[in-house]
Order: sequence, then C-alpha cells, then structure tokens
Amino acid sequence: MVGPGTGLGVGATINTPSGWQAVPGEGGHVELASADPRARAAIAHVASRYGRVSAERFLSGPGLKLLHLTLGAIDGAVRDPLDAAEIGNRASAGNAEALDTIAIFFRLLAGFAGDVALMYGARGGVFLGGGVTTRLKEFIDPRMFRKAFEDKGRLQPFLAAIPTSLIATDTLALRGCAAHLDGILGETGDTDA
Repeated sequence: MVGPGTGLGVGATINTPSGWQAVPGEGGHVELASADPRARAAIAHVASRYGRVSAERFLSGPGLKLLHLTLGAIDGAVRDPLDAAEIGNRASAGNAEALDTIAIFFRLLAGFAGDVALMYGARGGVFLGGGVTTRLKEFIDPRMFRKAFEDKGRLQPFLAAIPTSLIATDTLALRGCAAHLDGILGETGDTDA
C-alpha cells in the first residue's frame, strides 16, 4: 500500500498462520530517486536546499505544492505557491504547468511504488490510496504509470508480474476501523462495546 496524502503512507500485509498481519513502517521517509530526467532535476534542485530528499518531500499534498514550485524554478519561472487542490483544479481547466506537475508527480509515484514492490516482494500487488491520488486519479496515465513502475533494469520482469490497483475511495480508513471493530465484537460476542 502506498498512499500520498498529508504525508506518504507505506505499509504491507502478510499472511501468517495467525491470519493477515500489518507490517507498518516509515517508507515515506526513504530517499527519493527517479529514472526520469525532469524528476531527477527536481530532486537535485531540492537536495541543494535540504541535502536529502525523502519520497514524502514530493509525494504528498504539501509535496505536490513543492514540486510545482520546483519545476517552475527549474524552468526559470516563478510560479504561484498553489496547494494540491488548486493544482488539481487548474489541471482540470487545462493549465499546462499544473498538468506538467501532476505528470511528474505520477512518474515519481510510479517509480517509488515499484521500489516498494521490490522491498516487500509484493507479488500480491501494490495498492495506491491516499487523498492526493484519489483526487487526481483522472490524470493517471496507466501506460506511463506501468512503464515507470516496471523501470527497474534487470528486475523489470519481476515487476511486470505485480499488479497495481487504485483504491478509489476516500473512506478506506473508516472501513478498516469498522472491519476491525466487527472482528473484535465477533470474537467476544459483546455487542455493547
């Protein structure tokens, strides 16, 4: 699971003899890399300021804003400091700068999701969620996403076999809480909890 929102959530589940178990982590704080030249330029630009660029630095709501400003700086243009929602609104209206920002965002996200798949050996698939992804889903180019996801050199065949899916609901966390509560109540038989 990879979910850009307020931050960048990363986690996995594994099937154990005791049932499905969550494997939490701080994957959003690993260092970000990209095979895409424009994305690499953005990472280098921000690295000159911060030294190290974590995935969350660009792959989150605040990160989308930073990415938009950074791409402008690389192009020698001053861009308005737009939040993620306004970047999405402008992209919907056909604004070239906003569309460029979102395209680079999804290239970075795809490459990062491929790295996560490698880290976990995620043969069951990688699921994309998070508020940013859900709100910008209309801008995902599935062919480009898969190409960037699989672009891992000699491990491309391994990644080609791993499905990627978009979780297109913004109530996933509430559904998970309800399922967990249902499991607790089902185990105890207590309906007054």
